[in-house]
Amino acid sequence: MSKRLRLNGIIGALERGDTAFVSWSAPEVEMAQSLSGSAYDGVMIDSEHFPWDGRVLRDCLQYLLDRGQIVASGSLAPRVTPLIRVSANGVEKNQFLAKQALDIGAYGIVWPHISSVDQAYNAVAACRYPRLPAASRHEPAGIRGDGPLNAARYWGLTPKEYYERADVWPLDPDGEILVILQCEDVAGIESLSDILENVPGIGAILIGEGDLSQELGHPREYENPDVLSAVAEIVSICNAHDVIVAHPHAELGNTERLLEEGFRLLMSSPSRSYEKLDLGRKLSGRS
Repeated sequence: MSKRLRLNGIIGALERGDTAFVSWSAPEVEMAQSLSGSAYDGVMIDSEHFPWDGRVLRDCLQYLLDRGQIVASGSLAPRVTPLIRVSANGVEKNQFLAKQALDIGAYGIVWPHISSVDQAYNAVAACRYPRLPAASRHEPAGIRGDGPLNAARYWGLTPKEYYERADVWPLDPDGEILVILQCEDVAGIESLSDILENVPGIGAILIGEGDLSQELGHPREYENPDVLSAVAEIVSICNAHDVIVAHPHAELGNTERLLEEGFRLLMSSPSRSYEKLDLGRKLSGRS
């Protein structure tokens, strides 16, 4: 466990043995601003199912920051840690997406559809800077290009300090970058043990139950026995390898069960309240 003050609040919660809570959001500055004062440990900004726009992502990261909160906390750590889910599936190996997301200051990358050891290795390597083969923790050998100035500024560090902390956790105990791989197809489940045995640096495995349920013939039927069985297999494999497993759809009706099943990272969509509108419509006689 790192003795430094954590900048990545998601990693901090997991290191303490707590459950980490993360919202997921479209890349919209209004949503980022709304989430900035929430009690979430982090937010996954989704650029898989929304257009990849580096300028919008950069703006979202800026709107997550609250200068008053940062001063009051006495820490450079953002209250809500930003992760970015990239557009490319694992088989596409688009390392530049991770590079650009990290270079604007993201504290982690979520990779969709990781289904093999090779794809997992590429995903982790894309989030690491190169180092000599004789260096400790060399593998997976980093391939991230060097351009740290904007990220260092966003983290509130010098470039040298950023280099020291911009590695993947838990491979580097002081690393602040969280690499999350999505397991969301049968091939991914079949390869998961090999992935976890052969690719260090994976921070968590996120179940992609939407795509998984599609392949199993039960689209979005998350309580279907076949889907639940596949999810349970992923959890069992992760537990056997002492790797954190994350769930993307923590709701009021399933959160207790998910905690009992061993999920340590719970994601949920931000909710909007229409209580005032509902009351107004009721009192005015509108249905």
